[in-house]
Amino acid sequence: MHNPSEGQSATMTLTGDSLITRRLKPYREPNYLSMLSIIRDSDISFTNLEGLLTDYEGYPAAASGGTYVVGKPEIADDLKWAGFNLFARANNHSMDWLSGGLLSTSEHLDARDMVHAGVGPNLGVARSPAYLDTPAGRAALISASSTFPPGAQAGIQRPDLPGRPGLNPLRHSRWFEVPSKDLDSLRRISEGLGFEDLKRRFKGMMGSEKEEFFKLGDLQFQASDCYRMRTRPDPSDLEGNLKAIAGAARQADWVLFSLHSHESELKSNRTPAEFTRQFAREAIEAGADVVAGHGPHHLRGIEIHQGRPIFYSLGNFIFQNETIDRLPQDIYDRYGLSLESRPDELYDCRTDNDARGFPADEMYWRSVIAELTFEQRRLTRAVLHPVTLGWKLGRTRRGRPVLALGDEARDIIDEIAELSRPFGVEMAWNEELGGAELVLD
Repeated sequence: MHNPSEGQSATMTLTGDSLITRRLKPYREPNYLSMLSIIRDSDISFTNLEGLLTDYEGYPAAASGGTYVVGKPEIADDLKWAGFNLFARANNHSMDWLSGGLLSTSEHLDARDMVHAGVGPNLGVARSPAYLDTPAGRAALISASSTFPPGAQAGIQRPDLPGRPGLNPLRHSRWFEVPSKDLDSLRRISEGLGFEDLKRRFKGMMGSEKEEFFKLGDLQFQASDCYRMRTRPDPSDLEGNLKAIAGAARQADWVLFSLHSHESELKSNRTPAEFTRQFAREAIEAGADVVAGHGPHHLRGIEIHQGRPIFYSLGNFIFQNETIDRLPQDIYDRYGLSLESRPDELYDCRTDNDARGFPADEMYWRSVIAELTFEQRRLTRAVLHPVTLGWKLGRTRRGRPVLALGDEARDIIDEIAELSRPFGVEMAWNEELGGAELVLD
């Protein structure tokens, strides 16, 4: 007899960025093993695989997503061992080793029957859903990134030419609203510098300038009564991703959309950019059951839209960007280091021995695991389990998650509660769980 609840009820566990370069299996702390139980006990367990699992196949990109993130292919076995069964691949490290690294990582994951989405040999494949069959029904994952180096986006396959390997993009446009008097000043500056004469001489050859905007260099401006940055999704990427969601909703019982986005409002990097908020809501309306956001390496708020959750950033789940064995000279050049320099010297220089950058700020070393319960297609429970990645520990020890305890756990929940309040989401601390539950209608 068929299971009557299949496709109607499910449990999902969501984590943020897994920037993983080391094995997970050796450790035995009680709050590590209990964390893994949460992941393993869910029907669908998701993470963003931020980086490559490859034996340095391919060539390092001239422009990377930051650190060139590479781990051994065997790390994939540890991710499966940890309980994950759904992996996003579209992020700013997807093409750190160009198409060779991207496609070889896909081969290593495919050889282990790991379901992943967001990259491919062309845009059609990169934007396609990946499907996972579970006792709770069929799950679909679509993965996109709004943050990536130039040229990392996959290209369209033509009848007469192949596409370009890369990631599924969600590009966006940006412009600035300024008072009319300031816009007049910008026009005078542009005229005085000769940009307007250049536009007149090369009209039609430098790209179209929409009448609603005044362009100065790469920046666009519009008259307003205030100062404000505005953003909106690229229409073609918006349409393509929403179509992928709608199609997946017809082919699967559960649809997860993964969005890797560093972009924020100018005045606060904790607030997601306007285009991100617009897209996430439209993704829910198109048929996504969950939007799982990540990218900025710290927490952002949670929104419930039409009864479905949007996590604007789940922060770091694994953050091991300081124990990579080999890095191209391009990254050494950024810090003025010679060919004889070693990775440890690079990491010391980059952070001034942990005095700046990621090691200096606690917010990058704490996050949450979201555990969701759906019954009769409705979100009936959402639990947040606070996680710590060992801020202030040494380079070889930090970056691996364990459940946070005591005051640290409360502090993490207080942080995400404050970030979620502008979206109308409240949560209540649950002492027995050592975490919080969202207050659902």
